[in-house]
Amino acid sequence: MRTWTAVAVVAVLAAAGGLPAVRAEAADYPNPGRVTGDTGIHDPSMVKTPAGTYLAAYTGDNVQLKTSADRTAFRNAGAVFPGGAPWTTAYTGGSRSLWAPDISYRNGRYYLYYSASTFGSNRSAIFLATSTTGASGSWSNDGLVIESSSANDYNAIDPNLYVDPQGRWWLTFGSFWSGIKMVALNPATGKRSDSTIRSVAGRGGGAIEAPYLTRRGSYYYLWVSFDRCCQGAASTYRIMVGRSGSVTGPFVDRNGTAMTAGGGTQVLAGHGSIHGPGHQAVLADSDSDVLVYHYYADNGAPYLGINLIGYDSAGWPFVH
Repeated sequence: MRTWTAVAVVAVLAAAGGLPAVRAEAADYPNPGRVTGDTGIHDPSMVKTPAGTYLAAYTGDNVQLKTSADRTAFRNAGAVFPGGAPWTTAYTGGSRSLWAPDISYRNGRYYLYYSASTFGSNRSAIFLATSTTGASGSWSNDGLVIESSSANDYNAIDPNLYVDPQGRWWLTFGSFWSGIKMVALNPATGKRSDSTIRSVAGRGGGAIEAPYLTRRGSYYYLWVSFDRCCQGAASTYRIMVGRSGSVTGPFVDRNGTAMTAGGGTQVLAGHGSIHGPGHQAVLADSDSDVLVYHYYADNGAPYLGINLIGYDSAGWPFVH
């Protein structure tokens, strides 16, 4: 089902202690794993349901949904808010397109954090919706979580919820400006618990966005996308990662460069007819950690990419 490359085989051997760890070059990246059906998607996030099926949320009018029984065949499942989301239009200039949803399932309820903005502006907001079923039309509007304006040095889009082993809730977010931010949330409400805004990654105003926080072993991994999204086959998006022993950082790349100083270890970049892979999410599934992302085809259309994640002998992730 998955295409193995020489670098993936070497990395697996390294993980088993047989070879030193290696870093993949762009030409060695695997193609996305096989997916079928309705696979047009942008800024995906995916959760495994209690029934063992999969629910994906992605950028689109009123936030769009897809479902799959097997993580391979996908079908469209309607909008989160089929009746519209008028509380967002002050940030979208009237557009119905809502961006970069982050979906998770906790304590018997689905949580969906999503963004409202316009391209190139930091007049932006992150909202929360919840549902007990995840189905189109079942979601409640739980309101504003955080907003930004031209008075701020950050951009309140691209949210990701992470719950640490101590049960603390954290929201990472951000795009361009001064980079990726983190705020603490109240688990009872899903809203902010204090006024502190932490900086966890940045490129001095350069192109960084789409944070996603995971944990494996003793490390917290901060996944981000570098460079340019949303330009079809000309997109230069690429997936980067850093790690820390603490949930709030400091995060560093393989070379020890701080992510707040532009650091990041590349995990996946464009190759062949796969252009601008990015806006990644990580699904911890029963068979593997799974990287979920979008990429652009030669014709500029965005599609769902799925690859399995392995870890080398030093604990750095690679895709296969």
